[in-house]
Amino acid sequence: MKRLSFLVSLTNDDNDYQQEQAAAAEKAARRLGVDVKIIHANNDPLAQSQQLLHYVQDSGVTRPDAIMFEPAGGPALPHVARAAAAAGIGWVVLNHEVDYILDLRRPYKVPVFAISSDHGEIGKIQGLQFAALLPNGGSILYIEGPANSSAAKERSAGMLKTKPANIQVKTMRANWTEESAYRTVSSWLRLRTSQESRVDLVGAQDDSMAMGVKKAFSEIAEADRARWLKIPITGCDGMPKTGQTWVRNGTLAATIFIRPNTDLAIEMLVEAFKSGAPLPESKVTAPESVPPLRELANAAGAGKLHRATGV
Repeated sequence: MKRLSFLVSLTNDDNDYQQEQAAAAEKAARRLGVDVKIIHANNDPLAQSQQLLHYVQDSGVTRPDAIMFEPAGGPALPHVARAAAAAGIGWVVLNHEVDYILDLRRPYKVPVFAISSDHGEIGKIQGLQFAALLPNGGSILYIEGPANSSAAKERSAGMLKTKPANIQVKTMRANWTEESAYRTVSSWLRLRTSQESRVDLVGAQDDSMAMGVKKAFSEIAEADRARWLKIPITGCDGMPKTGQTWVRNGTLAATIFIRPNTDLAIEMLVEAFKSGAPLPESKVTAPESVPPLRELANAAGAGKLHRATGV
C-alpha cells in the first residue's frame, strides 16, 4: 500500500489549542507512518476555502488522500467537501457541526466523517464552574468566539443551561486569539460604562482569549488596576503547557480540558484506508473541568479563590 498523505487545515497558528492540534497531527503521523501537511487559514473562511480548493482542483499539486479541517467560521465549506469527495479525497470536519456528512457518504466511497469536542458539554461545565466560583451569584463578563462559529454558539447555549439564575452575563466577542480579546476588552475599558460595571468573574470560551482579557486588565490606569486584576478569570482548552499550567500557577481560576482530535482523526483515516472498515458518521470526545468541579467549589467555599488566582 502506498504511503498515505493527509492535509490538515487549521483556523490559525496563534491559538494554543490550534497549536496542539498541529502537534498532535504530526506526532500521530510519525507514529503511523503517514505524511501530513499543515496549513492555517488566519481565521479567514474565504482564504480557507481557496486554500483547500487549490489542493483539490490544481493539477500542479499532489492531491492528499484526505483533508481534515477545522472551519475558520461560517458554513463548513460544503462545496469544497463535495469537490474533494468527488475527486476521491477523504473529508474530515473537526470541531464543527455539519449536516452534509451523510449526503457525501452515500455517493462517494472515500472516508467522510466528523470528529468534535462536545461543545454543549463544554458550555455546561463552564456554567457549573461559574456557579462554584460565585456561590452567592454575581456578574460575569463572558468572552465568546465569533458569531458564525457553531462551537461558540453551542458553548454559550450550554453555559446558559447550567449557570444559576442569580449570575448575570454580559457578553463580548473575540476571534479565538489573545490579541482579539485584548483589543475587544481594551476598547470596552475605555468607555465610561465599563467603570460603572460590576464584574465578579470573567469567563472566556478559550484560554487564549482569557489571557487577552488579563493583559487588558493589566494595562488599566494604576488607580483602578488592582480592582480589575483581582477578578478571577476562567477559560477553555486546558492544554497541559498553557491552560493547565495557568491554573496551577494561579493565572487562571479554572479551565476545561478539551483534548486535541487531529490524532484520532488520523488514526481513523489510516484504519479506513488500510482495512476498509466502516467509520461512524461522527465521534465526540468528552471535556473535563480543571480543577474538578468539587475541588473548585471547595476552594471558593473556603475563601481560597483569590489566593488561587494569584491575588
